[in-house]
Amino acid sequence: MPAAPEARTRSARLPRSARRRQLLGAAQEVFVAQGYHAAVMDDIAERAGVSKPVLYQHFPSKLELYLALLDQHADAMVAAVRAALASTTDNKQRVAATIAAYFRFVDEDGGAFRLVFESDLTNQSAVRDRVDGVTALCADAISEVIREDAGMPPEEAMLLAVGLTGMAQVAARYWLATEGSIPRDAAARLLASLSWRGIGAFPRTGEPH
Repeated sequence: MPAAPEARTRSARLPRSARRRQLLGAAQEVFVAQGYHAAVMDDIAERAGVSKPVLYQHFPSKLELYLALLDQHADAMVAAVRAALASTTDNKQRVAATIAAYFRFVDEDGGAFRLVFESDLTNQSAVRDRVDGVTALCADAISEVIREDAGMPPEEAMLLAVGLTGMAQVAARYWLATEGSIPRDAAARLLASLSWRGIGAFPRTGEPH
């Protein structure tokens, strides 16, 4: 038992950036387990091993803490899609890499996808904007590739991109809900095959410019 105060003292000396990461990690565990409305700051502070005043020094409200966490994982999802698109110039492989990025996102990082895709706080405009923004940014990145390679009007390219992102997101979440009865990589390849049979029918008009 004497070790607890020592641990608390060492924790208090963390650099601000490290403390922020610690608090966000604790908050994620609580929000994923309980949802926003049921979560309380006391539980988050206790999970992080800090006092409530320390928590409030970094995040003045539960909403600000939630938004910071949402931003972190929304950025990660968008970055993963952009990295998948940039990983190759072969469009069939691009489709496979992008689908795989969605499956990894829902399968990893302690249930972070629930904050992005299954938030119980979408009545808040700040949350709704961020959740919608993830889909919009991912679709925009995909539509740019479609537009450049297939020479399609922006509106048509965006419609196809939104369809692809929606299919990837919903299928990945369904796969996780069925407790991965199909291995993750196999499930991603199966969906990528379906996606490519559709988007691959649009002829490539030239190299990206």
